Amino acid sequence: MAGNPQTWSVLPHENLSEVDDGILTVTGTLHMPLMDFPRRMTVVRLRDHRLIIYNAIALNEAEMAKLERLGTPAFIIVPGVFHRRDAKIWKDRYPAIQVIAPTGVRAAAEKVVPVDASNIVVDDPDVEFFGLPGTDGREAVLVVRRPSGTTIILNDLVGNMRVSSGFAGWVRRLTGFAGDEPQFPFFAKRVIVKDKAALKAQFEKWADDRTLKRVLVSHGEPIDQPREALRKLANGLG
Repeated sequence: MAGNPQTWSVLPHENLSEVDDGILTVTGTLHMPLMDFPRRMTVVRLRDHRLIIYNAIALNEAEMAKLERLGTPAFIIVPGVFHRRDAKIWKDRYPAIQVIAPTGVRAAAEKVVPVDASNIVVDDPDVEFFGLPGTDGREAVLVVRRPSGTTIILNDLVGNMRVSSGFAGWVRRLTGFAGDEPQFPFFAKRVIVKDKAALKAQFEKWADDRTLKRVLVSHGEPIDQPREALRKLANGLG
């Protein structure tokens, strides 16, 4: 993980885009020793116009203004041990915001920023947050229901990069983040997945959900045929 900035530090990123009512997402680029690596932040608006920030990324002032017009930042979710880089500067910018890290991530997150809780309590039946079964709290998931369909927001467990040419592409394919279809990166299979049967059952449950419209992941493109993809991923767990 790149060093954690102490002041608001903006790295290259795209503009926020709305993928569904009250669900915005933005991709940025994180410079790594061997390559530049894409990352995604997702913003979810609750019924009372508070915002959940999943995998916080510092944005330029124009995009932050757009985000603030959507609602009031109330929660930062640190979804994985390598996704804490911008958590402190978000907390500094919004002192009242609550920092949330699932149980398997909390110790790592607290090395960067104080963590308020491992769960979110919100008065919104359309939004559900939990540690993903089979990961011992190492992967946080948001499920957001809208009239148009359901969105699942995952972190490192599934990679879905398509642009994979050159040396950087070779590394992404080698590590399992890039390929012809969504897949488990090797890091996820070795470090995050602890109970294949429990994870498989959750993926199969999601795959059976006819309202499921998309899956967003922190590294890669949105999965726009999610039921088929989740079924394949479940089958790959044995």
